[in-house]
Amino acid sequence: MSTSRVAPLPSRTWTALPVTPVSARRAWALLQAAYPLPLPPPDRRGPPARRHTCPVTTDAPRIDIPTSADVLVVGAGPGGSAAAAHAAAAGYDVVLADAAAFPRDKTCGDGLTPRAVAELDTLGMGDLLDGRPRLDGLQLNGWGRSVYVPWPSGRFPTYGSAIARTELDDAIRRFALGRGARMAAPAKAVDVVLDGGRITSVVLDTPAGRHRIRVGQVIVADGVRSGLGKILGRTWHRDTAYGVAARAYVPSPLSDARVMGSHLELRGPDGELLPGYGWVFPLGSTGLLNVGVGALATAERPASMALRPILEHYARMVGDEWQITGNPVRIASALLPMGGAVSGVAGPNWMLVGDAAACVNPLNGEGIDYALETARLAVARLGAGDHTEAWRAELVEHYGTAFSAARRLAGLLTMPRTVPILGRPGIRSQRLMSMVVRVMGNLITPDDADLVARAWRSVGHLSSRVDDRPPFS
Repeated sequence: MSTSRVAPLPSRTWTALPVTPVSARRAWALLQAAYPLPLPPPDRRGPPARRHTCPVTTDAPRIDIPTSADVLVVGAGPGGSAAAAHAAAAGYDVVLADAAAFPRDKTCGDGLTPRAVAELDTLGMGDLLDGRPRLDGLQLNGWGRSVYVPWPSGRFPTYGSAIARTELDDAIRRFALGRGARMAAPAKAVDVVLDGGRITSVVLDTPAGRHRIRVGQVIVADGVRSGLGKILGRTWHRDTAYGVAARAYVPSPLSDARVMGSHLELRGPDGELLPGYGWVFPLGSTGLLNVGVGALATAERPASMALRPILEHYARMVGDEWQITGNPVRIASALLPMGGAVSGVAGPNWMLVGDAAACVNPLNGEGIDYALETARLAVARLGAGDHTEAWRAELVEHYGTAFSAARRLAGLLTMPRTVPILGRPGIRSQRLMSMVVRVMGNLITPDDADLVARAWRSVGHLSSRVDDRPPFS
């Protein structure tokens, strides 16, 4: 990692700050928790919080890059913005930095599992989905069969939803600003200053030049490529399964349907069976469907396929069923580290969350639920001392066994000949597919004690014992 471009800053003790508006906000947060009062907290920055159901706009107030922050969050996707919102609500002085100007798009990611819906509600944004598609289940297709599987009941809601990333990301970002976080965008984190492994300053590259911001803690949420993570030593290991995916939008009168379609038997234009699946789901009042294809790969079996023609072929294949009235537009693709296949997820005062920590489901490519969850978990331990080993241990505790089992199964699915062996008999049983959906949707919790949950955890523990490289290591 490079520090040569930045002059060292004068030393500063972060554990003995004098009384400032920041510490006043912390005191207010504690007072309000004990004695709730209908008064605004002291030293509010910016206007009162707006309802997050407002239209996507670019009218967020422009501010100068701050010179310091208790918590710097790098990346304003769902994970980063959620972290900023949680940290600001806890009384920290928070700066949220992103390399892009908002609103901006992201590949895939428009679909929300019940677990993601639940986490949005925990954040305080449950009503964001009012008026959005309510997806009650999945229509699974393959090998001449089609079976409808409702989302399983349990701790999570019995429905998913969908919202374009241009809207979702901007809504959570604005929600964080309403809670008191300050925004720096476009501002790309390009370097750090370290003192004994701790980040003392982060260098932000902006249209106006480079700025240094002194930091107490850093939450890295800058996505699958994680530029800042790489500077800090994050390494992606491709010996376990990873994903490649492409997404597009198509017009359809069925954009208010209440089901997500999934084709487990994915074939290319030449009829070749591919190690992946296709999806299609409605985007409500937009009049559009999200249609896409994803494939699994490993370093040993890379996904050497052209995704665009496969996606276009898939859109034609489902065209009649979903009444598609136009050609795919806004085609975009992404490469996805999955299942905790990274090392270097934390240091003394920094943590990686969401996609940056490869918290992506190896069986369905879903990452928004993990991004929102890891953001909340990271903020909860901001004042808990050195994160280097503790954050990795927490990620392993929450996701390690499930990720180990899921990526081992995903590795099998990179071999096309295993897909029909597993898929053909499975799709003939709705009960079996309900179990599959529960596992693939990450809808098993540590509190679940039924046979499926116990079996999945047992598989995960066994898989973890034989992993050459366990998750997050």
